[in-house]
Amino acid sequence: MPPATPALHFASLGSGSKGNATLVSDGETHLLIDCGFGLRETERRLARLGLHPKQLAAVLVTHEHGDHIGGVGALARRHGMPVYLTPGTWLSGRLKEVPRHEWITPQATLAIGGIDIMPVTVPHDAREPVQFHLSAHGRRLGVVTDLGHPSAHVIQAFAGCDALILECNHDRQMLADGPYPPRLKRRVGGDWGHLSNPQAATLLAGVGLDRLQRIVCSHLSEHNNRPELALEALVPLLDGDESRLVVAAQDQGLDWQTIR
Repeated sequence: MPPATPALHFASLGSGSKGNATLVSDGETHLLIDCGFGLRETERRLARLGLHPKQLAAVLVTHEHGDHIGGVGALARRHGMPVYLTPGTWLSGRLKEVPRHEWITPQATLAIGGIDIMPVTVPHDAREPVQFHLSAHGRRLGVVTDLGHPSAHVIQAFAGCDALILECNHDRQMLADGPYPPRLKRRVGGDWGHLSNPQAATLLAGVGLDRLQRIVCSHLSEHNNRPELALEALVPLLDGDESRLVVAAQDQGLDWQTIR
């Protein structure tokens, strides 16, 4: 369970090409952002973080790609929580039947329990993708993964966060030299694909570092990146201080973090 303190808490069930899921809590309301793991694996990873699926108030979906939506339908059907998503994500047809779904309107704030949520449109090759800016107890968390480039709109939307979950998908040289076919390399490295380590650094510099207590490198490619390369790209912005940086791993995820 997250600490029972008046703060904003977050954790990762796992992050990478094989599945993504992020927990956000204000101590009373618990939200799951995406679910790219199978039902049993999701339940196991939630238990590791001290939560049962019945304790989730809702699942928020960023977009319809399998590593983000693969387990959403089964989880919602088994445990009965509502699923929040954009109409475009729903119309992709990749989300199977759920007991209840609620529309997300990009750039329009909604509240679930004590957590305010701003869905932010991002440049990514999906039907109507969003990422999320969440706030509670005067603290702000940005979840900004799966975007092809750090647009001015995205930078403005996530400025002034107290913590940031930031995509560091690939190292450009590793992608160029790696096993992906040329078409997939162009997609990943293009303006509607995923952020490279230098692009992540550009976004981080743009949103500002003054308030940031924690920066989480996320969605690292299994084939095209390494944690040390992601950290190497971001550490210079922090004057060499790595204490605010952490990596959300594919297998282990990330334990509860508290924004105070």
